[in-house]
Amino acid sequence: MSDRPGYWEELERPGPDTVLVGGESLRVGSRVRLHPGSRTDVWDAALEGRAAVIEGVEQDMEGRVQFTVIVDDDPGRDLGERKQPGHRFFFGPEEVEPLGPGEDAPEPTGPRVLVAGIGNVFLGDDGWGVALADRLSRRALPAGVDVVDYGIRGMDLAYSMLDGGYDSVLMLDAVPRGGAPGTVYVIEPEVDPGDVAIDTHGMDPVKVLTMVQGLGGSPPRTLVVGVEPANRLDADVEEFLVELSEPVRAALDEAERVVTTLLEEMT
Repeated sequence: MSDRPGYWEELERPGPDTVLVGGESLRVGSRVRLHPGSRTDVWDAALEGRAAVIEGVEQDMEGRVQFTVIVDDDPGRDLGERKQPGHRFFFGPEEVEPLGPGEDAPEPTGPRVLVAGIGNVFLGDDGWGVALADRLSRRALPAGVDVVDYGIRGMDLAYSMLDGGYDSVLMLDAVPRGGAPGTVYVIEPEVDPGDVAIDTHGMDPVKVLTMVQGLGGSPPRTLVVGVEPANRLDADVEEFLVELSEPVRAALDEAERVVTTLLEEMT
């Protein structure tokens, strides 16, 4: 019996995570300028020189790589982000030019959302929020969404919520609530308006919200996308655990879908 992959297995094979173009590693979420190779089609002429974001990286059975892109100034850009036909275009690596950070970036015109990864990656499942933020940072997200890994920097997150101009915040964190390990939650934390504690070492969602109030501000609407951890390690442990438990790692796929849906609603 042949070990050669079948036709359907070949079609389902994922593309590479990164592709080197012009000395830059391009991945999902990278921004590029389009230079169609043929320029004989009306679409090629219309897309020449346009800025776009890479929404997907695909590879065919011959090993050829193609980028799926969404054009910045496409009036139907939101349809492309929802993977609707007619607003997603396909280009080879030789037909795109990497754009530097912020270069020709579109100005957000709608609500701004901060997605904040929270957790200590050296304490097992506590690092789940950071792992989820890393995933989200590598995919195309609606304009106006910023994904930031805050780790255990609670004060930095509080200042971002206070002065960042965000309309809403999504915190990603491991939240023990007594469910089965790997259970994904969506929580809207409530804080008493009179709570004004400032704890520079506090990094759970409620402590961050009270820090914002302690700094004299009013937190934007905040939701927590959390997971039930399988292990809980203390910062005083002598041995670190730099990996997620299996049920918590498996929950990343579901949580990514949940966050994507929430961002579509928020923006």
